[in-house]
Amino acid sequence: MVVVKTIKEVRETVKQWKKEGLSVGFVPTMGYLHEGHQSLIRAAGENDKVVVSIFLNPMQFGPTEDLASYPRDLERDKEKCLESGADLIFAPDASEMYGDNFQSFVDMNLLTQELCGLTRPCHFRGVCTVVTKLFNIVKPDRAYFGKKDAQQLAVIKRMVADLNMDIEIIGCPIIREKDGLAKSSRNTYLSAEERQAALVLSKAVKKAEELIAAGVRDSAEIISQMSAVVDAEPLAKTDYIKVVSLDTMQQISKIEDSALVALAVYIGKTRLIDNYFYEGE
Repeated sequence: MVVVKTIKEVRETVKQWKKEGLSVGFVPTMGYLHEGHQSLIRAAGENDKVVVSIFLNPMQFGPTEDLASYPRDLERDKEKCLESGADLIFAPDASEMYGDNFQSFVDMNLLTQELCGLTRPCHFRGVCTVVTKLFNIVKPDRAYFGKKDAQQLAVIKRMVADLNMDIEIIGCPIIREKDGLAKSSRNTYLSAEERQAALVLSKAVKKAEELIAAGVRDSAEIISQMSAVVDAEPLAKTDYIKVVSLDTMQQISKIEDSALVALAVYIGKTRLIDNYFYEGE
């Protein structure tokens, strides 16, 4: 496994692979890798070569968000990439990615208006811009994203379709702890008490899954019962609980063929997300 920090090195390596007729899978990350990221790297192993980017993208953090405190440990990340079968790590710094006087951005309407886009208004412009740059740098055949970030996955799929990018986007299942908590780099922020309290997210998701399996299709009823689960935990504060269309990420009053049930909850000062994809019978 090779670790590089410059765009030139990535391009030269991938160009040689492509000359040899090898396929390339790509997993973009912000670092501090966990089992969820490793599952994406292993999924990308269906390709001949796997590239993992480790870049804490400042553009997708708001001024009051946790860029400064976000966990970082490149040596640990290297070990996890090696364990999972990565061939190349691209770990640039911000100056390599954005340079001086950077002025070009990729943005999107509609899909970014609800859920995380509502409370983090600059977030998806940062995501779309950096992912477009990474796709242009790495030029992968396939790229792998976790379904925990469901809105991000929808946004990237739409961006790739709208901009005619020749890349297959693959969504991979949420990886959870044994007690149900979705794996997240931000879980490291939680105290022992908060870690226990954070289980309300997966409990609320499970409640939605049970209601839908029982035939409940009214969004308000699903949201009400999920809210009751979250509100019962004193350390939890709801950012949002919503039922949206998988295609538009806009709220729907009734589930028809498919839907995304998503929530964001503050546990203390830590904002966590979780969701349930309902894709019909």
